[in-house]
Amino acid sequence: MPLPRAPRERGPRILDTILRNLLAYGVLVAVLLTLTGWDPQHGTRPVPAVYDADLSEIVGTWRCVDGTEVVFRTDGSASVTLLDGQERDYAAGWRLSGPGRWRLTEDRDAGRNLGQHLRLVLPAATATATRAGTVTGAPGRYSWTFELRRDAHRSLELYFFLGNGTGPGPRGAYVLEKDA
Repeated sequence: MPLPRAPRERGPRILDTILRNLLAYGVLVAVLLTLTGWDPQHGTRPVPAVYDADLSEIVGTWRCVDGTEVVFRTDGSASVTLLDGQERDYAAGWRLSGPGRWRLTEDRDAGRNLGQHLRLVLPAATATATRAGTVTGAPGRYSWTFELRRDAHRSLELYFFLGNGTGPGPRGAYVLEKDA
């Protein structure tokens, strides 16, 4: 005579199967995102590093939107007009003007990308402004770290990242182009 079987409990076994499947699919999605180059922190494609920029490419007048102008001189001095803050400071809406100092650097930790960077320091703003719709106090001094990249014509561009100020979201780039 066969021994009686204990009744099966279906609840925990089904739950275990569902959890195992979710884990397997989660690992598969993570592997696929990694293989395709998705980067949750930046949301932008990598930019080839610039290692060959020289001072003659930097010296001159660089412009961006809404009257931004930065003049880099051979002696390391600069004149800044209506330059916005970078990263989260951009969301504050202030714009700074005044005399500054700059240098081209190859410090590995200087910016987000590898390669050369341009450091611009404004020790004391002589004028401030705000973008439309913002009412935030501007700092008295500020420093920027510009990334360097080459455009399709191999001309140098200076840029920094800007964020919306609310956390990890889409980032934009604030690009300065040199006058011809």
